[in-house]
Amino acid sequence: MNEDLFQFLWQHSLYQASGLTTQDGDTVTVITPGTRNRDSGPDFTEARIRLGNTILVGNVELHLRTSDWLKHGHSIDPAYKNLVLHVVMEEDVPNPVPGTPLLVLKDRISAALVARYSDLMDNLKKLPCAGHHNGVKFIIKEQWLTSLLAERWEQKLGEWNVLLQHTAEDWRNLLYYRMAANFGFKVNTDAFLMLAQSLPLNVIARHRDNAFQVEALVFGQSGFLQQTWEDKYANDLRKEFDYLRKKYGLSPLPVHLWKFLRMRPANFPTIRLAQFSALLQQSVHLFSKIVETHAVRDILPLLEVTASEYWDTHYKFDEPQKRATKKILGITSVYNIIINTIAPIQFLYAARQGNYDLHEEALQLLENVPPEKNHIVEIWETNGWHASNAAHSQSLIQLYNQYCSKKRCLECAIGLQIFRLTK
Repeated sequence: MNEDLFQFLWQHSLYQASGLTTQDGDTVTVITPGTRNRDSGPDFTEARIRLGNTILVGNVELHLRTSDWLKHGHSIDPAYKNLVLHVVMEEDVPNPVPGTPLLVLKDRISAALVARYSDLMDNLKKLPCAGHHNGVKFIIKEQWLTSLLAERWEQKLGEWNVLLQHTAEDWRNLLYYRMAANFGFKVNTDAFLMLAQSLPLNVIARHRDNAFQVEALVFGQSGFLQQTWEDKYANDLRKEFDYLRKKYGLSPLPVHLWKFLRMRPANFPTIRLAQFSALLQQSVHLFSKIVETHAVRDILPLLEVTASEYWDTHYKFDEPQKRATKKILGITSVYNIIINTIAPIQFLYAARQGNYDLHEEALQLLENVPPEKNHIVEIWETNGWHASNAAHSQSLIQLYNQYCSKKRCLECAIGLQIFRLTK
């Protein structure tokens, strides 16, 4: 038993509540355990306790032993003067809080419940609750997944809000930055974001009618044109960028930022940069289209991009391939962009506009996209929890990363239900 578990048991009334009495013999009924206080001061505030025939409202302090009151220095802290109840696991010294009722719960807590907590904390499996969560009701799981998706987006959009403020509330730039980062598909996310932040969108806009110049700007600024190539197309790009670089005062990124190791050729950053160039060239009013479009079938055409003809026979400069293939942005990548950029930016825009109907449409957008396929989703599937759409998979990723891997079972709705089911 530790204090976190003891406070959890009190908060959720996971103890034998009938026939409670204080050490002085007064009957105790816990009407409400109070609100958990995670700052300094008593553990719970605004508790409602019936002591005999009197209802008391105020603070409750919990300790594993009565002697902890003195060890923690509460006797000289004025924040602990007005308690309505002192709750302990066991009484090892007489009540050290004169005038405050003492409640001992040692014989009121199930040994099986404490054992279940120990099992979860000591479990070396990737999911501590593996084998237990299947007994939790479907509706509880669904409600928890909805909360987790909101939590995931709140964390993500907090960062996006800062980025939006740095762009002087220019939503087009925010979309440009986040779309670029998304094209990095994790491995090259940082490099893509740095590229977008170093290549102003208004510069791209001035050349949007010239696909060659847009590609020269993107590849030049990414650092890939800082040498002489054998291919005529690559050298033509370099020459064009040299002119544009001087015109706009651009400073290219170091090319070593881009990662190729252990990647399929179709995912090479050169291919992604070429596809990103095509998107920038053909999507002049992309932001306005995205915030107004809430059906997957209508978003898909906005992201139908194909790299320029040179890349039909190349994955890198100067390395021609015998077999020509169009480098089209695949449907899996498109879904990834909808999940990680379009739906969240719609949600953030709706929040900033105070339009909560659009909130729901952003959430529904994810519900109409297939679930992601990654190792975290596979872990859940192996343990009997299958994601039916992208909203589910995003929630399960949040659950695993923020709760399961950190063993925050006491803060998880699934963990709570598992404890409730423990006899």
